[in-house]
Amino acid sequence: MRAVAVIDGEHYPPVVRDALAALPYEVVGALLVGGVEKLRGGDDWGVPLVADLAEVHADVVVDLSDEPVMGPRERFALASRALALGLPYVGPDFRFDPPRFHPFDLPSLAVIGTGKRVGKTAVTGHVARLLSRELRTVVVAMGRGGPAEPELVETPPAVADLLARSRSGEHAASDFLETAALSGVPTVGCRRAGGGLAGQVFDSNVVAGAELARTLDPDVVVFDGSGAAVPPIAVDARILVAGEGHDLAGYLNPYRLLISDVVVLVGNAEVPSVRDKPVVRVTLRLRPARELSGRVAVFTTGLAPTGHLDADVVHVSRALADRDRLRDELERVDADTFLVEVKAAAIDVVAEAAAARGVHVVLADNELVPIEGDLDEEVLRLVPVGAGA
Repeated sequence: MRAVAVIDGEHYPPVVRDALAALPYEVVGALLVGGVEKLRGGDDWGVPLVADLAEVHADVVVDLSDEPVMGPRERFALASRALALGLPYVGPDFRFDPPRFHPFDLPSLAVIGTGKRVGKTAVTGHVARLLSRELRTVVVAMGRGGPAEPELVETPPAVADLLARSRSGEHAASDFLETAALSGVPTVGCRRAGGGLAGQVFDSNVVAGAELARTLDPDVVVFDGSGAAVPPIAVDARILVAGEGHDLAGYLNPYRLLISDVVVLVGNAEVPSVRDKPVVRVTLRLRPARELSGRVAVFTTGLAPTGHLDADVVHVSRALADRDRLRDELERVDADTFLVEVKAAAIDVVAEAAAARGVHVVLADNELVPIEGDLDEEVLRLVPVGAGA
């Protein structure tokens, strides 16, 4: 195997030269990352120096650097660069392998995130609705509570349908059901288990889900990630959604940046300097799927401001992810309508309580409100040439 090595001048050149010679690889170049104050100039490393990992053809990147020249943040950033090039990144006691993506020959996009509840599903729904205006669009969504076999949902499920699923033991608030219910776009539900630092899943049925989507003869397929996990499909383009409090420069998030074509920042999320890549900022606003009536109780997982709602809001719960707290709140709520995000315990707790009391349930979508940039313009730019032809 051909290797490019990462070295620093904090190690004396003879030490590095001997270490390079001892590697079980053909070292074709070395990237000097700093620590040059100890160098005298004209140092012999035994291999040519390179200015970038992509400058030479290699099969692996070997990190021989160390503190203080390369701390964890710098190493993860360089590892991200290697992984984006499709190269394993190895050191004395670690190894990162690039995620594997299954070939897919239909026009496709993926929406990925920096973590759970950053607004990724809202962006997926927005993208799907936008593309479906002109193109036959199918969404393939993976989740930790998805079905054992890929499942196609062609008709938007109503609350009664979701309750029936919940009563049969299914996770009735899985992302694919939320997307199908609120976007009106045919959606294939898939499952995944595990998530690596770079987003590789341990196990999933997404490849089979992609083949199920193919049977609908779509013009474009939108793949929805799960948390920070990336759909294992070689798509034409990716949209990265970053939420507040998620460090886009930390761990292997720089890898997610490198493999994405557009970055969507939600709320006050921050992004490091990005070159040659559009950045859009939005905020999320609850949008009822139908008209609200009477006294309304709102159930969400986030901050969910309600001032824009044309309704008599008597209670706002942000406890959808805390079943004990949610049940306690429900005992004290007196309302005619429950406005509910399709998340966490929305169906098995809130919708069940509503059914027992004869309370109306309205599903809540998360509408994207633009702050900076034009997401629609960027999405339409990403649609591969010839889609819908």
